[in-house]
Amino acid sequence: METAQRIKKLPPYLFAEIDRKMARARAEGVDVISLGIGDPDRPTPTHIIDKLAEEAYNPANHRYPSYEGLREFRAAVAGWYARRFGVELDPDTEVVSLIGSKEGIAHISLCFVDPGDVNLIPDPGYPVYGVGTLFAGGESYRMPLLEKNGYLPQLRDIPAEVAKKARLMFLNYPNNPTGAVADRRFFEEVVAFAREYEIIVCHDAAYSELTFDGYRAPSFLETPGAREVGIEFHSLSKPFNMTGWRIGWAAGNPFVIEALGRIKTNIDSGVFQAIQYAGIEALNGSQESVKEISEVYRRRRDLMVDGLNALGWRLEKPKGTFYLWCPVPAGMTATEFTAMLLEKAGVVVVPGNGYGTYGEGYFRISLCLEEDRIREALRRMEESGIRFNLPTRAAF
Repeated sequence: METAQRIKKLPPYLFAEIDRKMARARAEGVDVISLGIGDPDRPTPTHIIDKLAEEAYNPANHRYPSYEGLREFRAAVAGWYARRFGVELDPDTEVVSLIGSKEGIAHISLCFVDPGDVNLIPDPGYPVYGVGTLFAGGESYRMPLLEKNGYLPQLRDIPAEVAKKARLMFLNYPNNPTGAVADRRFFEEVVAFAREYEIIVCHDAAYSELTFDGYRAPSFLETPGAREVGIEFHSLSKPFNMTGWRIGWAAGNPFVIEALGRIKTNIDSGVFQAIQYAGIEALNGSQESVKEISEVYRRRRDLMVDGLNALGWRLEKPKGTFYLWCPVPAGMTATEFTAMLLEKAGVVVVPGNGYGTYGEGYFRISLCLEEDRIREALRRMEESGIRFNLPTRAAF
């Protein structure tokens, strides 16, 4: 047997590799502390669970759902956008439900990319942007996200011959893995660039509700002209601790939304309706749980940043997401440092090169574990002599 070329080109999924390393360490008796995958550790709010339980007993929800999603769910998305961002959406033409935003991000390239076409991909960035491009036969042009530029791509540095071939541009703010945020001025620049080169913008806004210190993330769709050039992906996973429920949406340009919906009708059968009703409850119900969840991550952020800075790092506190993007000590690669951290301290973090070429020299921390475990991770690092200003690599 032999796999297709697209599978041969596919790199191992980053977190599957990390899971294997963790399993080996645990089999050897190590009490592993995982600061790896961004999977909320607190439960879904009770009122959302109660709604799921109620609707799961309704036989009407046991049949195939509608491909584009219940109109009630799409209307709830539109209502949430109006309240949260002041953006008016037509639930019939400008919203489609997704089996989590990852699914839509992976499939959007199939709608618009032919072999040889180019997508503009942030680097470092969520691996699925590039994987979806690969599956469609396209090529990825990596837009560097550099610290000196606030981890924003410099659009005018993209060669004109590349921009003319580009079909999609993927963006993600607040950003995974860097925690960076974007302002309205940047989105205005994106709209102008997309118009100039006829590029479809795909903004991944999965972390828009996890923000701190008074910062409120804007929606790309707030930007004048945004719906003429693109869409926004969103999800209930992060703000409502619903990663396992697999429900999200895409919203924006009706032509793009219709194309994505057409792909989905041929690939999947939609989201279980009881989960959609739970999603309606999440969007229309009290948002106090979202504030509480953000406050949990703010405390964890402060604890981890202060602890790492005491070990020699000089980190600023990000305004969004539940990630920290940290440089590795001088003279080490990201892979070397993360391997050392697991070996010496039993602590798992993600090497930055797993997010792209420009992620080399960094590692990502996820704050999805309780404060006592964060303190324990910091204690182990200190006792193991792991600091930013390591004396020599030979010491390890």
